[in-house]
Amino acid sequence: MTKQSAFAMLAACWIALPGGIAPSGIANAASDGDCAREWKNADGNGDGILEGREADRYLAYYRMRAEAPPAGDRISRSEFMRACREDVFIAKAPELAAPLKGIGGISEGEAKDRALAAGYSAISSLVKDGDGVWRGSAMKDGKTTKIAIDDKGNVVPFND
Repeated sequence: MTKQSAFAMLAACWIALPGGIAPSGIANAASDGDCAREWKNADGNGDGILEGREADRYLAYYRMRAEAPPAGDRISRSEFMRACREDVFIAKAPELAAPLKGIGGISEGEAKDRALAAGYSAISSLVKDGDGVWRGSAMKDGKTTKIAIDDKGNVVPFND
């Protein structure tokens, strides 16, 4: 087998693997169906616009990705679908050892955005501890919980 044919075969196998990079360079882009389901869940009042509490989580993703949020912090269905297809709203799972000690390199606002993007609301009493981890309380699934947010953006619940 020549070097060229071996390389071509390896490249073809890599592209075909689940999670591989598509030839366009987009890794696992969200489908229209996935985005439509996410929109339906997000637009709780069914008015076709996300604003206020409906929009908070998604606006946090725009800020985390350094993308300009929609005008007036109101997200239309078309703006939502575009951002969803471009994976703006993809959350990463927290690292197993989170929260990780750090140098405290994120601001309180950045920590709050990470918590909002992770599905928390009513975030309050954020205080940076001696390890550079932001700690506070928040609501998720109708329950109040304590959360920790580290420099890497990991958001995890914790007990004292």
